[in-house]
Amino acid sequence: MIRYVDEYRDVELSLKIAGKIRDISTKPFNVMEVCGGHTMAMRKYGVHKLIGPNIRLISGPGCPVCVTSLKDIDKAIALAWAADVSICTFGDMVYVPGTSSSLAQAKAEGRDVRTVYSVHDVLNFAKEEPKKEFVFISIGFETTAPTAAAAIIEAREEKVNNFSVLALNKTMPAALTALLGDGSSIVDALIAPGHVSTITGLSIYEPIVKDLGISCAVAGFEPADILRAIFLLAELFEKGEVELINAYERAVKKEGNKKALAVMSEVFEESDAEWRGLGVIPRSGLKLRKAYAGLDAEKRFKIPAGDISSVCEGACICGDILKGIKEPPDCTLFGKACTPESPCGACMVSSEGSCAAWYKYEVPSSKVASSRG
Repeated sequence: MIRYVDEYRDVELSLKIAGKIRDISTKPFNVMEVCGGHTMAMRKYGVHKLIGPNIRLISGPGCPVCVTSLKDIDKAIALAWAADVSICTFGDMVYVPGTSSSLAQAKAEGRDVRTVYSVHDVLNFAKEEPKKEFVFISIGFETTAPTAAAAIIEAREEKVNNFSVLALNKTMPAALTALLGDGSSIVDALIAPGHVSTITGLSIYEPIVKDLGISCAVAGFEPADILRAIFLLAELFEKGEVELINAYERAVKKEGNKKALAVMSEVFEESDAEWRGLGVIPRSGLKLRKAYAGLDAEKRFKIPAGDISSVCEGACICGDILKGIKEPPDCTLFGKACTPESPCGACMVSSEGSCAAWYKYEVPSSKVASSRG
């Protein structure tokens, strides 16, 4: 039995699994992963180069920063300019460009923008500085939503009146169903996100398996984890079978985390949400319930609606890349107008985006230097 993380990075074990994948793979097979951690791990460890020519790995919409819409980024930036307001969020969000600015630029111009590791850091700031308003920009999938919900409950119970949340969280089930049920989808199997699954359990993937006929395997993030999931999916595909597999047993339980789910359900309810590169997907977002409306930053502050426009508008093909129809180099902007330093589309916005991963691990260093030059 493998017990330690280092063992999941064992080169001989990983090559052995990769060899088995190549041995059983006889026909074209498209596998999508929907987790930014998987995307980066696959490129970093060269998983896509080990599994043979028949299997194509597709990076879906699994990076929460990447799929945060331009409109929502602009809301956060607008809040940063409100009087006596501190904007607090995770590191990646600070550098994501909006229509004409970013939170990092707002900070450089004197606004109070803070990078935090947890929403509870923000709650503590609010308790320590009662004369200033603190807004937490909450992004992420089911993995981070429960901690935001717990902080919101605590703030209401302790009457911390200068704390609120701009809820930009998204959820996987409706988005995956919309993406994979699209008539243009070429996905044959899904590597399901490990972190999300620790919270949700396995049931959210059942409609994909039963209704869409697409196998799903929940996977961990080390090379052997990912290769094992690909092997199991390839084996099913070659047999013409469809199943839901938990290949991350050490962390994911069938029922998920019931306490986290209950806290999330107490505070949030489903809402339609705009996904950058994919548009509005019904019931794929979270908003605060009426009982917690007083802690909703969108209701507490008047956020001006900006004129959303971009020099990249119309040229970016992130929607097709996220569906697997096209790859990053197919985009005329890739590595030119669109780079990690100046991203245009969803896939390049965060370090975990598919275009960012491709740019980092697949583009020759000389070309990278040239594009920056």
